[in-house]
Amino acid sequence: MRDQLILLPGWAFGPAALQPLCEALTELVPDLDVVIEPLPELEDADAWLEELDQRLPNESWLGGWSLGGTLAAELAARRVDTCRGLITIASNPCFRARPQWPEAMAADIFDAFHEAFRLDPEETLKRFRLLCSRGGYDPRTLARQLEVSQSASAPAVLNAGLQLLADLDGRGALHGYFGPQLHLFADGDALVPAAACDALRRWMPGVEAELLAGASHALPLERADDVASAIAAFIKGQVE
Repeated sequence: MRDQLILLPGWAFGPAALQPLCEALTELVPDLDVVIEPLPELEDADAWLEELDQRLPNESWLGGWSLGGTLAAELAARRVDTCRGLITIASNPCFRARPQWPEAMAADIFDAFHEAFRLDPEETLKRFRLLCSRGGYDPRTLARQLEVSQSASAPAVLNAGLQLLADLDGRGALHGYFGPQLHLFADGDALVPAAACDALRRWMPGVEAELLAGASHALPLERADDVASAIAAFIKGQVE
């Protein structure tokens, strides 16, 4: 039976954002089936995890970018023995800072962004793409690539995703999942502080956490080959 890796995209993006990573992984690990699953199209944030749990097959590797990584972690903790391993990319255990996890986006900045989205979704999404590309090698080109791969979800659905980013504290899920874990971060990320990588290493010394230099929040799109190499080496190390 072939191994399968399921990847979930980040907030406001569709599967196309992860297609370069999927292709790079398929080339490096031909016997691994890489499947990109879209995020739920639900306006009720509380129903997202249940919908994903019902839709995604068991006995697979779970991974994701940003919000997708947080959701993958929650699913891994739910499934425990039926999840082969967990891989997150530019995904913070807590996206919105809290007293016990300050290595995240400041709460007032996140709340202002969330309110701006409610008032003007289109303009806020444009700003979000710029933030995702900031810190990369060629931010302008990257922002255009992100625009092409942006989700067509309704504002109410995207608002539910933002609510999840505000509410989810993934530390419990990461601590509750005992399988192999790989967490990749970018040192130029404008949305997930690079300090989150060291914070995760200190908090969970047994997991693998790696900081990629010269990269932005759009890590899986900007550095698909490097991310694929890290994931391929990690998975091969677990199955050999």
